[in-house]
Formats: sequence, C-alpha cells, structure tokens
Amino acid sequence: MRPRTYEIDVPDLTGTRALVTGASDGMGIGIAARLAGAGAEVLMPVRNSAKGESAAASIRALHPDAAIVLHTLDLASLDSVADLSERLLADGRPIHRLVNNAGVMTPPERRTTQDGFELQLGTNHLGHVALTARLMPLLRAGQARITSQSSIAARSGSIHWDDLQWERDYDAMAAYRQSKIAVGLFALELGRRSAAGGWGVTSTLSHPGVAPTSLLAARPEVGRAEDTVGVRVIRWLSSHGVLVGTVESATLPALLASTDPEARDGAFYGPQGPGGVGGRPGRLAPWKPLRDEAAATRMWEVSEELTGVRFPGE
Repeated sequence: MRPRTYEIDVPDLTGTRALVTGASDGMGIGIAARLAGAGAEVLMPVRNSAKGESAAASIRALHPDAAIVLHTLDLASLDSVADLSERLLADGRPIHRLVNNAGVMTPPERRTTQDGFELQLGTNHLGHVALTARLMPLLRAGQARITSQSSIAARSGSIHWDDLQWERDYDAMAAYRQSKIAVGLFALELGRRSAAGGWGVTSTLSHPGVAPTSLLAARPEVGRAEDTVGVRVIRWLSSHGVLVGTVESATLPALLASTDPEARDGAFYGPQGPGGVGGRPGRLAPWKPLRDEAAATRMWEVSEELTGVRFPGE
C-alpha cells in the first residue's frame, strides 16, 4: 500500500509577507514552500544557517521566483527573539501570516533554554509567545493570521502548575504534552483577547497528526544520539500508507489554518483520519485540555511574567 496524498487550495498571496518558524526542515519547509509558491515573501528565521540556506535552495528549486529571506533565530533564547524582532520592527513592513511551527520533543534528560526554562516549554511555547508579542505592531499592521502548531499529545493531560519547569521528577513526554497544551491555550486565548481588544489579528490552531518528522529522530542538540524506536515504527507505517501521515500531509493542517479564507479566531485544524493521526486535513473541535479558559488566562499571565513581554494594552 502506498501513502495517500491530499491537496488543499492555497489562495494567491502575492504582496503579502509570511514568517514561518522551524522552516529549515520537516514540515516547516513544506509550509514555507507552499506559501512562497502562492506568491508570499517568506521570512525563514533559523537557528542553523547552513540548514537554512539548504532549505531556501530547495524551495527555490521548486519555485524559482520564490522570495525567501533568511534570518537568525534561536527560540530557546529570549535575547535572540528580541534581536530578530528589533530587526523586523526597524524594517517596519507588515507581516500578514505568522506560523509558529518550530518545536523540540522529548529530550531524554531535562534540559533548559538559555533563560533557564525547561527546554520544551521554553522553545515550543514561551519563545513563540515572546516572538508573537514583540512582532504585534507588524502583525496588527498586516491584519495577520497567526497559526500555532500544537500536537496530538495535547488531547489529554494538563499543565503541571506545581512544577511548571519540571525541576522535580522530569518526565519527557509529560513535559512535551504540557508544552503543546500551553501552545493551544495560548492560541485560543490570543483569539479571545484580539477580538475583545480590537487587535485586528486572527488566531488559529493546528496539529499535524503523526508523521515521520525529525522530532523523534536523532538530535544531538537535545541529547538524543540515535533515532527512537518510535520514529522508526512511524517511518515504516508512513511508507506503507498505514494509519499515520507523511511529512507532506502533516504540513497541510497548519497550511490550511494559515490560509483558509473562512477561518475565524479559535479555528482548529488537523487530520481527519482514524484517531486523528493521519488523513485529509479539516476543522476540529478543540480538545478538552485546550477549552479550559481559566487555565488559558493563568498560562497567559504566567507566560508574560516569565518572558517579560506584554501584549497590547497590558
């Protein structure tokens, strides 16, 4: 059996600018390539410049006229987030789409960001919160669509409020789940606050299902020298078209969340197949852990405190 392919329509994005985090490999390249192919100027802030150049070249091979601009960004450093934001704010050009896609998954031992946050919470959630807040003037000017990438892991679980940074009894998967619940809470709360405050931006949410991306592969930078058993199984299932998705299909929910003309604040997109692990992308109801508005308010306030950023009027 071969993997199934799916297609979505992406509107003409000529004259717009999009910023995609995590665009140097995996799903990020696919998202950036489709946006660039639709005419958007795509900003690709990357941690590894060599990987960024390679990714940009691969996109230009598909779309010779693609407008790709590389920047440096390490989401595990609030100073790096501030540096990128200052450069873009100085440029002053509106941003019409922000796809908060980058992430890390399950370092086998607890690691921290440059600012002392547990690595998954700091990279997947807090770095993106700081980036979104700092770029808000450009996002408001572009009446932007902001899309946050959660995970199927966020279907269950909760925030580990009594030890948010997992300084006691580190559990890699539970910490990853928490980071992706935080992403979902943030995206839905951002939509509510934008609507109430007239910020003029739209916040949507997506999850990619399960696919053989680099998240569970060998990643020395997170202390994983070899591919996990999980990613080897996922690769086999994906290559044989069994249940899970492909890297290409996994890009589609975020792409749809970022470009669907019908999307409104709080719209959630993911695969529609059995268990939500693969299949055609479409709209979903937010999972129970993401619907807790009290937790969303608390996470918003904690995130602003930890990152030292503030959104409009706060």
